[in-house]
Amino acid sequence: MREIIHIQAGQCGNQIGQKFWETISKEHGIDTTGAYAGDNDLQLERINVYYNEGSQGKYVPRAVLVDLEPATMDAIRGSDYGKLYRPDNFVSAQSGAGNSWAKGYYTEGAELVESVLDIVRKEAEHTDCLQGFQLAHSLGGGTGSGMGSLLLSKIREEYPDRMLCTYSVVPSPKVSDTVVEPYNAVLSVHQLVENCDATFCIDNEALYDICFRTLKLSNPGYGELNQLVSAVMSGVSTSLRFPGQLNSDLRKLFVNMGKFFFFI
Repeated sequence: MREIIHIQAGQCGNQIGQKFWETISKEHGIDTTGAYAGDNDLQLERINVYYNEGSQGKYVPRAVLVDLEPATMDAIRGSDYGKLYRPDNFVSAQSGAGNSWAKGYYTEGAELVESVLDIVRKEAEHTDCLQGFQLAHSLGGGTGSGMGSLLLSKIREEYPDRMLCTYSVVPSPKVSDTVVEPYNAVLSVHQLVENCDATFCIDNEALYDICFRTLKLSNPGYGELNQLVSAVMSGVSTSLRFPGQLNSDLRKLFVNMGKFFFFI
C-alpha cells in the first residue's frame, strides 16, 4: 500500500488538519474511537493510505501534530476525535512563536524539530511503501511558516526521493490578524519553492468571499472556514483514498497537475 504521512504545524495547521481527519474519518466510516462503523467494502480498500491499523481493529491516523504552544494540542485532545490520534504523536513546546518566522525557524522551532523528526521516522518505518508527506500549515503565523519551512527542508534532506506537498493558508490584507504576516509569507514561499513538489495555496480572502457570496453567511467564523479547507483537502486526496484509474498516487497526481499553483 502507498502510505502518506500527514504533518500539521501551528494553530491554523492543526485546526484545518483536525477538520481534515474528521471529514475523511466520516468518509471511511471510522467513528470517534477509531473503530470501523461503515457499510461499504470500498471504505476499507485503501484506508492504509492515511491510517495505521492498530490493535482490536482500531484505525489510527498517520498524523504528526506540532505546535510551539500547548493550547491547540489540548483543544484537540479534548475534542470528540481527540482519542483517535496516537498520544505519542503530539509534540508541543511552551513558549510559542509569537508570529515570528525566525522564532519558528531558528530558535524555538529548531529546538523541537528533532523530536518531530523522530516521530516521522517511526511512522515511516511502520509503512510498507511510503509515497510521501503532506503538511498543513499557515504562511502567516510563526509556527506554521517558520517551523513548517524547517520541517520541509529537513524532510526533503532525509527523504529526497519521496513526494512532498503542502496545504498552505495564504494570508490576505483584508483579513489579516498581524502586521508581520506578509514577511512570514515571503520567507516561507521561498522554502516552498525550494523543497516542495506541489503546494495547494488556500487564499484566506477567497475563503471569506465563498462564505459571504455563496454560503450567505453574514459573520463566518474559523469553524466554517476550516470546513471549506477540509473539503478541499478531502477532494484532492479522494483519488488516493478510494480505488480508481486516475491520480492513484501523489506522483501521478502531481504529474497530471503540472507545475501550477491552485488558488480557491
